[in-house]
Amino acid sequence: MSTNPRVPFMLSSARKPLAAPECGRLIVHVVVNIENWRFDHGMPRKLLPGPHGVETVPDIPNFSWAEYGMRCGMPRLFETLGRRGLPVTCAFNASVIDNYPDLADAVAEAGWEFMGHGMHQRALTADDGEAELLEAAIGKIADFTGKPVAGWLGPGLRQSADTLDLLADNGIRYCCDWVLDDLPVWMKTHRGAMVGVPYSLEINDSVIYAVEKHRSSEMHDRLVETLTTYDAELERGPRIVTLGLHPHLIAVPHRFSWFERMLDLLQQRSDTVFMTGSGIADWFEAASDPAERDAAAAYTV
Repeated sequence: MSTNPRVPFMLSSARKPLAAPECGRLIVHVVVNIENWRFDHGMPRKLLPGPHGVETVPDIPNFSWAEYGMRCGMPRLFETLGRRGLPVTCAFNASVIDNYPDLADAVAEAGWEFMGHGMHQRALTADDGEAELLEAAIGKIADFTGKPVAGWLGPGLRQSADTLDLLADNGIRYCCDWVLDDLPVWMKTHRGAMVGVPYSLEINDSVIYAVEKHRSSEMHDRLVETLTTYDAELERGPRIVTLGLHPHLIAVPHRFSWFERMLDLLQQRSDTVFMTGSGIADWFEAASDPAERDAAAAYTV
């Protein structure tokens, strides 16, 4: 297979214009990833490699790196996002419910939208039994919240050839794994069309700080330059800025003030509207051409 069977290629300039939400053309999606890095397993990512290349379990320094975000980073995020009254989507490992119950309760109390993010912080493709894992993770979050789970962001954005169909089987209506457009797209599944909501690998603290290891101001600087480009395009239609956040990265003291400056920059604009993943999916479904959805729904993968 030489091309993408789920989202047919189209130049962004060839897309039919979408009517912007009433509140603004610049749609901002704040996504906070809350993850369970299991103490008795190898860590999903490492800040500090083992001496002489020898890795150990438990991996105390790298586990502590992530745990700091749960203990100290999350209160900072709850405070500033709550004080500003901003809607938030939480990409949520379902096992957080058992391992960090106070934090899970705090997310629910804050009114954040729970988006499925696996059971633990481990790629879906790392083990057999993807269908069972998806069903268990989505079901656990739904039982905890008392609401259907609408969205999905895979750990590491990894998918198998069957993932979208399995997500559709479990009632997921939007997925953020396919980072290929500035606007939502219709994705093809065997149960009909699913909304692909944009995520970001460019304004994403994991890429910027854990992988590329930039200075603390880099995420803010990328947002500034992104808005410079978008300002020339917004007259032609809305654009989405997604902030991909992890509490152990964006919410450490030397970066957090830069994050607050990012929020200040966005809130000072007159054309900004903050939306959750479900809100973006709702808007896109209403604003897009029904024929495009029907074309995706009629496709058999």
